[in-house]
Amino acid sequence: MTLEEAVALYEKPLEDLLKESKMIMDRWHGKYFDFCTIINGKSGLCSENCKYCAQSTYHFCSIESYGLLSLNQMLEDALRVESQGIGKYSIVTSGKGVTKTELESLSRIYKALKERSNLDICASHGLLNYEDFVQLKASGVTRIHNNLETSRRYFSEVCTTHTYDEKIQTIKDAKRAGLEVCSGGIIGMGESREDRIALAFELRDLDIQSVPINLLNPIEGTAMEGIDPISEEEFSKTCAIFRIILPKAIIRLAGGRGLLSDRGEKLFKHCINGAITGDLLTTTGNNTRDDQTMVRRIGYEI
Repeated sequence: MTLEEAVALYEKPLEDLLKESKMIMDRWHGKYFDFCTIINGKSGLCSENCKYCAQSTYHFCSIESYGLLSLNQMLEDALRVESQGIGKYSIVTSGKGVTKTELESLSRIYKALKERSNLDICASHGLLNYEDFVQLKASGVTRIHNNLETSRRYFSEVCTTHTYDEKIQTIKDAKRAGLEVCSGGIIGMGESREDRIALAFELRDLDIQSVPINLLNPIEGTAMEGIDPISEEEFSKTCAIFRIILPKAIIRLAGGRGLLSDRGEKLFKHCINGAITGDLLTTTGNNTRDDQTMVRRIGYEI
């Protein structure tokens, strides 16, 4: 499929796109649904200028800033999540990366999580290198999260303090260290349809098997607080087209799901087979019990 052919799919009626994407879902994924949850392990005071982010020092947002949470705090939260029937857990830290001291602390935390739980562990710590990923893998981490956010062409409209190539290299280093990679983007930041398709193609070429799709939630105080939101239909078409381009990936609804009129239920029925449940980094998320009830009602196994 060429970029032009993929962009042309936007001209199809939404119901036709959903029908086609559901056939792909049924072919490759059956009735399996993948939930994960995240914790804001280190909040605020980020040196990067990502225009959507409330944690950037370039913005003036009402969020709580704090350093790395303790082992006991993270372990307590992780065990709570596991008791709710969620099998994947990710620690996210603000900043371009982490210091060596923070990496050592995180490694101890991950080892404790593996000893005390059966969770699959994901780590989201910015732009790390190959040696860092080897250390994290040895500590029990199985997956790295690093969003590309948008297309290469549009990335400089979103962030200028690090580059697209740095993100690509981070993903390649993580895979070279034997880690799975979770990477996706944010829809509705002013990008074109071509930019969205280019992002999906980049994820396809990198063979990413876990793809979070976020709907921009314009946060007051960020550089994108006044951006015009895209329609729910436009977002739904984007999700369906991502499924067509990435047939074998787990595509998960992430940030902004609460802005959808049905919290994503229609998309779960047709093209999305994963989600982040619970609270997000600086915004309220979705209730885990309600999410589990919803996807079971649709007919999924969690």
